[in-house]
Amino acid sequence: MAEDEVVDPIRPEFPTGRVKKIMKLDNDINKVNSEALFLISCSTNLFLQFLAERSAEVAAEKKKKIVKFDHLRTAVKRHRPTSDFLLDSLPIPAESTQSDARPVTDRDRSLPVSDKPVPAGTRRIDHFFRKTENEAPIQINDA
Repeated sequence: MAEDEVVDPIRPEFPTGRVKKIMKLDNDINKVNSEALFLISCSTNLFLQFLAERSAEVAAEKKKKIVKFDHLRTAVKRHRPTSDFLLDSLPIPAESTQSDARPVTDRDRSLPVSDKPVPAGTRRIDHFFRKTENEAPIQINDA
């Protein structure tokens, strides 16, 4: 590389504080090195880009403009290394007949996400991003 070239630093797109908290959820991890944090953030970004691209390809093959969960699941199934570890974590799609299917109403759409029922086999991570009860709210004075 020539000395005149200026290289833009690579910045991870995910908040490093949250990535660090998620990494520390593993009981085996006590401290997180800044280089490891950077690599995990960048590799997570690349992995999600890969999944999004493959899911978009599946949707395009089926002549759909919107990528849905079934497209993601198909993309994961097609890529062997990904399906080995990720397929078990994805919720199984609910296969229902027309008589069992309940139409989506305006009432369902207006509910906040936290009040909507979660699909079978999934869990919410909302509690991870909430502040603890003992944290006081930040006061801003516009004096």
